[in-house]
Amino acid sequence: MTEAVDAETLVGRLLSAGASGRRLLVAIAGPPGVGKSTTTATLADRLNAETPGLCGVLAMDGYHFDDAVLHARGHRPRKGAPFTFDLGGLRAMIQRLKADDGTDIAVPVFDRTIEIARAGAAIIPAAARIVLVEGNYLLLDAPGWRELKSLFDVTVMLAADPAVLEARLTERWQGFGLVGEDMRQKMEGNDLPNLHLVLGHSLAADFELRTDEG
Repeated sequence: MTEAVDAETLVGRLLSAGASGRRLLVAIAGPPGVGKSTTTATLADRLNAETPGLCGVLAMDGYHFDDAVLHARGHRPRKGAPFTFDLGGLRAMIQRLKADDGTDIAVPVFDRTIEIARAGAAIIPAAARIVLVEGNYLLLDAPGWRELKSLFDVTVMLAADPAVLEARLTERWQGFGLVGEDMRQKMEGNDLPNLHLVLGHSLAADFELRTDEG
């Protein structure tokens, strides 16, 4: 059964769960516009404030297929949909982090300013005992994706009212200069279908954290 928590409570639960000293992998999932990157960064900062170096972050967006691949496949307009990610590469990285073999691990980071994932752009230190993995589809109930859940020790679903999500997405793309028909195509042709996919077809999480309150 999913437990509703606030950020302070979630940090406490993660600290308790990670007290054993073994590496704890935490999925931070949620629909587009829910604030996964911001919330994950805030959680990581709070965990590292308790113990410096305790927490590392892996963002699923680092596993976007390159635009060259998406154009060749005819998938560029749907960038951000599940089939535009290297699921196998993401799964292999999560498994590598879970193995906790005492080595620092380089992970890719998606640079939204250039729409490209930069390989080896961040390091998760060997000493990190909690790794937050964030992304839209980490709890997606679909072939290939649903198997990810068993790799995580703790799962968290971020939630917000759909109207709030749509407003945030619209504001995001306005910031990139999209208006009129370009905005409609971006929202109705990609973002909103992805949003409703996550809302309607995700596995239950251990915790739910709302991002439209407080």
